[in-house]
Amino acid sequence: MEWREVVEDPSLRDLPFKIETNAEGYIMMVVAKNIHRWYQARISGWFGEHGENKRVIQECNIQTSDGVKAADVAWCSAEFLKRNKYDDPYQEAPEVIVEVISPSNSEKAMEYRLSLFFERGAKEVWFCDEDGNMRFFDPRGELEGSEMFGEFPGRIEIDIMGA
Repeated sequence: MEWREVVEDPSLRDLPFKIETNAEGYIMMVVAKNIHRWYQARISGWFGEHGENKRVIQECNIQTSDGVKAADVAWCSAEFLKRNKYDDPYQEAPEVIVEVISPSNSEKAMEYRLSLFFERGAKEVWFCDEDGNMRFFDPRGELEGSEMFGEFPGRIEIDIMGA
């Protein structure tokens, strides 16, 4: 199935799942727990407060060599947006991709996603584990912290009662 068909299919519009495709066009649905969504919101909020001009998107659709993948959070530069505007899916990856890792995600699967996003031009890919610990990568390998957003914390705190 082509991505345009997925997006336009009325039976798929209100599903409570993230939809991706693989290289053969098969639809894959990804279920995320609420804690996943909390980390996603917290990271997006940080970019909203600290990122240049607040250019952040959740569930960013990116065409990869293995179908369309939806990045949990992505930060886009003005140059990226001038080139890509509202394309869906984006044919190139935004500069920063953040993936919130679920317990069902294997290390091998996440490394594969990392390679798919770098293949499409991402500058950094960040992983947030289920305890809020962050890992940062660029195409050369793992980093001590983000080189693009050095002030981003190494651990995300979720305090829903104090929020």
